[in-house]
Amino acid sequence: MKDEKMILYVQTSNAPERQYSPLVLARSAKAMGQNPVLYYLGMGLTMLKPGALEAVKLGSFPAASTMMDAALAEGIPVYACEASKQMLGWDTVELIDGAKVVGAATLNDLALDASATICF
Repeated sequence: MKDEKMILYVQTSNAPERQYSPLVLARSAKAMGQNPVLYYLGMGLTMLKPGALEAVKLGSFPAASTMMDAALAEGIPVYACEASKQMLGWDTVELIDGAKVVGAATLNDLALDASATICF
């Protein structure tokens, strides 16, 4: 079912300079009364391992982990792709608290339901 307020932010990269945009935009959308969702896949999934976002601090921004903590505290869902987990050879993996591992079809469902999808 289409959610006219849902914006899906898809993170595919583990490049430090690409971590802030989806977090800033999702938090901004939440403040605007929208329903943002963060979905991590591919190499982006590596950023959900404990400590990975703590290592990302660029410019005058706080550490990316601080931004992620705030997003989770604001109720923004964070999904991690099961297929990407398998691609990375992770039988089991510890992810940050609040990240939920979901099947690949979830991304398709979210994209179909969202009013907008933005990829990083």
